[in-house]
Amino acid sequence: MTVETETPTEDLTVDPLDELSDDVEMSLFDHLEELRQRFFYALIAVAIAVVGCFVLVKPIVQFLEIPAGNVKFLQLAPGEYFFVSLKVAGYSGIILATPAILYQIIQFVLPGLTRRERRLVLPVVVGSSVLFLTGLLFAQMVLIPAALNFFITYGAEVVEQAWSIDRYFEFVLLLMFSTGLAFQVPVIQVLLSVLGLVSSQQMLAGWRYVVMGGVLLGAILTPSTDPVTQSLLAGAVLGLYFGGVGLVKAIGR
Repeated sequence: MTVETETPTEDLTVDPLDELSDDVEMSLFDHLEELRQRFFYALIAVAIAVVGCFVLVKPIVQFLEIPAGNVKFLQLAPGEYFFVSLKVAGYSGIILATPAILYQIIQFVLPGLTRRERRLVLPVVVGSSVLFLTGLLFAQMVLIPAALNFFITYGAEVVEQAWSIDRYFEFVLLLMFSTGLAFQVPVIQVLLSVLGLVSSQQMLAGWRYVVMGGVLLGAILTPSTDPVTQSLLAGAVLGLYFGGVGLVKAIGR
């Protein structure tokens, strides 16, 4: 008499959320070709935005000069203001073209994402964009005025304030962009938690290292050496970090 034994079979069921939404297979050459097209479209968007900002560069320059108050700006070399205009138009154009750049990036990576990962795309893009713009406004309204006020009052009785327009905009634009990038901390925290790499408890456990890192980040990202700007940026980064911890905890991570 033969006895039939059932061999255990592995459960091969896969969570539908972990499956790819598209079953389209592409060769390496196709991926490179699509990457080239996406990069080209993003470059066109940046070029159009830069040209538009260059046409309207005068009001943009006047807006960025507001934190300096009554300081007189000098053109110390032939064509200095022209190159400053190109620089301002370039930075402003990249900011305006950011939605188009993000759209091209999303369209490139979307086919390779699972349904679960696709759910993160919109919140991450919106959150990142809002935080970047908030960082720019924070730099324009808080950091730059605080830094300039420190430098103006420090030497008010010794030197007359007349600044190179190129050096001023190099300082302002660098500070604004570095602040915008620093404000991405909560987005990074949420991504790391959703991917299961770090939990909210682990984030809180290393708070001492976070404080030290925030101080170092404030010192590195600020183009000036004044303690006021560095302290404000470090405080903002730390506030964003602990706010990100609260957000991670709120989503159950």
